[in-house]
Amino acid sequence: MVVRVAQYTLDVADLDLMAGFWAAALGYEVDAGGDGSAKLYPPLRTAGAPTVWLQGSGTPKRGKNRLHLDVVADGDPRDEVARLIALGARPTDVGQSGDEGFVVLTDPEGNEFCVLDRAPTRP
Repeated sequence: MVVRVAQYTLDVADLDLMAGFWAAALGYEVDAGGDGSAKLYPPLRTAGAPTVWLQGSGTPKRGKNRLHLDVVADGDPRDEVARLIALGARPTDVGQSGDEGFVVLTDPEGNEFCVLDRAPTRP
Protein backbone atom coordinates (compact mmCIF):
# COMPACT_ATOMS: atom_id res chain seq x y z
CA MET A 1 0.00 0.00 0.00
CA VAL A 2 1.02 3.62 -0.52
CA VAL A 3 -0.34 7.02 0.42
CA ARG A 4 -1.03 9.98 -1.84
CA VAL A 5 -1.11 13.70 -1.16
CA ALA A 6 -4.75 14.62 -0.52
CA GLN A 7 -4.47 18.01 1.13
CA TYR A 8 -1.96 20.73 1.88
CA THR A 9 -2.55 22.47 5.22
CA LEU A 10 -1.21 25.92 5.95
CA ASP A 11 -1.44 27.86 9.22
CA VAL A 12 -2.38 31.47 8.51
CA ALA A 13 -2.72 34.66 10.51
CA ASP A 14 -5.14 36.44 8.14
CA LEU A 15 -7.63 33.90 6.82
CA ASP A 16 -9.42 36.22 4.38
CA LEU A 17 -6.19 37.52 2.85
CA MET A 18 -4.71 34.06 2.42
CA ALA A 19 -7.91 32.42 1.17
CA GLY A 20 -8.24 35.15 -1.44
CA PHE A 21 -4.61 34.85 -2.53
CA TRP A 22 -4.45 31.05 -2.78
CA ALA A 23 -7.90 30.73 -4.36
CA ALA A 24 -6.90 33.22 -7.08
CA ALA A 25 -3.43 31.73 -7.48
CA LEU A 26 -4.65 28.15 -7.86
CA GLY A 27 -8.07 28.79 -9.41
CA TYR A 28 -9.68 27.03 -6.43
CA GLU A 29 -13.06 27.67 -4.79
CA VAL A 30 -13.20 28.74 -1.14
CA ASP A 31 -15.46 27.18 1.46
CA ALA A 32 -14.93 29.33 4.55
CA GLY A 33 -15.73 27.59 7.80
CA GLY A 34 -17.16 29.39 10.79
CA ASP A 35 -14.27 28.15 12.90
CA GLY A 36 -11.44 30.35 11.60
CA SER A 37 -10.50 27.98 8.81
CA ALA A 38 -11.21 27.65 5.11
CA LYS A 39 -10.98 24.78 2.67
CA LEU A 40 -10.01 25.45 -0.95
CA TYR A 41 -11.28 23.00 -3.54
CA PRO A 42 -9.81 22.50 -7.01
CA PRO A 43 -12.04 22.91 -10.05
CA LEU A 44 -13.72 19.73 -11.24
CA ARG A 45 -11.42 19.52 -14.28
CA THR A 46 -8.47 18.80 -11.98
CA ALA A 47 -9.68 15.55 -10.48
CA GLY A 48 -7.16 14.15 -8.04
CA ALA A 49 -5.62 17.54 -7.22
CA PRO A 50 -5.14 18.09 -3.49
CA THR A 51 -7.36 20.41 -1.51
CA VAL A 52 -5.84 23.21 0.57
CA TRP A 53 -6.89 23.76 4.16
CA LEU A 54 -6.08 27.13 5.68
CA GLN A 55 -6.29 27.06 9.44
CA GLY A 56 -6.17 30.24 11.44
CA SER A 57 -3.24 30.25 13.81
CA GLY A 58 -3.19 33.81 15.07
CA THR A 59 0.62 33.74 14.96
CA PRO A 60 3.05 34.94 12.29
CA LYS A 61 5.28 32.57 10.31
CA ARG A 62 8.75 32.04 11.72
CA GLY A 63 11.74 30.91 9.63
CA LYS A 64 11.89 29.10 6.31
CA ASN A 65 9.19 26.54 5.57
CA ARG A 66 10.38 22.96 5.79
CA LEU A 67 7.71 21.92 3.29
CA HIS A 68 6.49 24.09 0.44
CA LEU A 69 4.41 23.94 -2.71
CA ASP A 70 5.89 23.69 -6.19
CA VAL A 71 3.41 24.93 -8.78
CA VAL A 72 3.55 24.86 -12.55
CA ALA A 73 1.86 27.32 -14.91
CA ASP A 74 -0.58 26.37 -17.64
CA GLY A 75 1.28 28.83 -19.89
CA ASP A 76 4.48 30.86 -19.81
CA PRO A 77 6.02 30.66 -16.31
CA ARG A 78 7.26 34.27 -16.52
CA ASP A 79 3.70 35.45 -17.12
CA GLU A 80 2.53 33.36 -14.19
CA VAL A 81 5.18 34.80 -11.88
CA ALA A 82 4.03 38.30 -12.88
CA ARG A 83 0.38 37.35 -12.22
CA LEU A 84 1.22 35.93 -8.80
CA ILE A 85 3.19 39.05 -7.88
CA ALA A 86 0.19 41.16 -8.91
CA LEU A 87 -1.93 39.01 -6.53
CA GLY A 88 0.43 39.75 -3.61
CA ALA A 89 3.32 37.27 -3.90
CA ARG A 90 6.88 38.53 -3.52
CA PRO A 91 10.15 37.24 -4.97
CA THR A 92 12.49 35.87 -2.32
CA ASP A 93 16.02 34.58 -2.06
CA VAL A 94 16.56 31.25 -0.33
CA GLY A 95 20.04 30.76 -1.77
CA GLN A 96 19.18 30.00 -5.37
CA SER A 97 21.75 30.80 -8.09
CA GLY A 98 19.33 31.97 -10.77
CA ASP A 99 20.09 29.01 -13.02
CA GLU A 100 17.39 26.80 -11.50
CA GLY A 101 14.31 25.82 -13.43
CA PHE A 102 12.07 27.69 -11.00
CA VAL A 103 11.39 31.04 -9.33
CA VAL A 104 10.97 31.25 -5.56
CA LEU A 105 8.15 33.46 -4.29
CA THR A 106 6.43 33.99 -0.97
CA ASP A 107 2.70 34.35 -0.43
CA PRO A 108 1.38 37.46 1.39
CA GLU A 109 2.32 35.95 4.79
CA GLY A 110 5.84 34.96 3.74
CA ASN A 111 5.36 31.24 3.00
CA GLU A 112 7.77 30.14 0.29
CA PHE A 113 6.62 28.38 -2.87
CA CYS A 114 8.22 27.75 -6.25
CA VAL A 115 6.92 28.36 -9.75
CA LEU A 116 8.49 25.65 -11.88
CA ASP A 117 9.46 26.26 -15.51
CA ARG A 118 7.82 22.94 -16.40
CA ALA A 119 6.17 20.01 -14.68
CA PRO A 120 8.56 17.46 -13.23
CA THR A 121 9.16 14.44 -15.44
CA ARG A 122 10.53 11.08 -14.70
CA PRO A 123 14.10 10.48 -15.95
